[in-house]
Amino acid sequence: MGISDRLPGKKNVNGQPHIDSVLPGAALPGGEVRIVGRGLRPQELRRPEVRFNDVAGAVVISSDQFLVARVPPDAASGPVVVDANGNLSNSHELKVAVPIAENLHPVTNPALDGEGNIYATFSGSRGQKVPVSIYKIDTNYTVKPFLTDLMNATAIAFDRAGQMYVSSRFDGAVYRVAPNGTMSPHAEGMGVATGMAFDREENLYVGDRSGTIFKIGRDRQIFVFATLEPSVSAYHLAFGPQGDLFVTGPTTSSYDAVYRIDSHGSVTTYYRGLGRPQGLAFDAAGNLYVAASHAGQRGIVKITPDAKASLQVSGTGLVGLAFAPGRSAVLATTSGIHRLAWDIQGLSLFPEA
Repeated sequence: MGISDRLPGKKNVNGQPHIDSVLPGAALPGGEVRIVGRGLRPQELRRPEVRFNDVAGAVVISSDQFLVARVPPDAASGPVVVDANGNLSNSHELKVAVPIAENLHPVTNPALDGEGNIYATFSGSRGQKVPVSIYKIDTNYTVKPFLTDLMNATAIAFDRAGQMYVSSRFDGAVYRVAPNGTMSPHAEGMGVATGMAFDREENLYVGDRSGTIFKIGRDRQIFVFATLEPSVSAYHLAFGPQGDLFVTGPTTSSYDAVYRIDSHGSVTTYYRGLGRPQGLAFDAAGNLYVAASHAGQRGIVKITPDAKASLQVSGTGLVGLAFAPGRSAVLATTSGIHRLAWDIQGLSLFPEA
């Protein structure tokens, strides 16, 4: 008898399983979901089977009232059911992200241009020269090399006019990149330059993971905007609906924070309690989404305007996200890009005046 078979729970007296909820409601292949209900374990304490749109997933923990199951690699969005010794439960829908690009190395959010093309980095280890620094994924999900000869491409951001900017944590610089993939220096001397974000006035903010948030004006003058605790990997930046800058920067702690910085550079803690928080983005309702661990599970964590956190997408290796047209999201892991049909409208980076 396995450990999971010895977990306490009410005995299943009629053998008929019933699902009350599947949490979270979205996952990447390989992510784990918690199925809550009753009668979920067969009589005689046998292990149940969980099927994701008719594809069997591994059961990690089983009891009568809840299961933890891993989404199989070839699963698709659709119904989740529990089979308890031939007795099928009712179904609950689960959204499963679809892989659209593999063998990459993003370290933060992907980025989208005005036409819906997706850009993601192959960042490499510090000082590693890679053949392609940024890949372009068009609207047909065709992956093509876009930018070469940039060492440790880190964050990508677009201004209101659609001009691309890329940071390099190798030389502490930000580069302007033309549509044909040629680049020119935009700003230099920013330490270990990592995350970037534009404000509504098109000032560019850059995080130096050693402890500084820089502000680069439209005239390219550079100012120290705020200082934070150094990060072991990177700062990740996003502007909220009220114009405040939100920053994550993983440390050696497992209880990291999301920081809010007002227009004067004053830093406050917005939420604390995440493990290795990385890329972040806002939806149109003002909810913040962060690639992080919460309550021991990795994925995309939603933080409401009143600072309540919950896991919304389960998945290992997630480092960032970007909202896309058509109420979908583009999710970045340490090795690839996924698309999730999510029915969430992203916050416009440059709202109309």
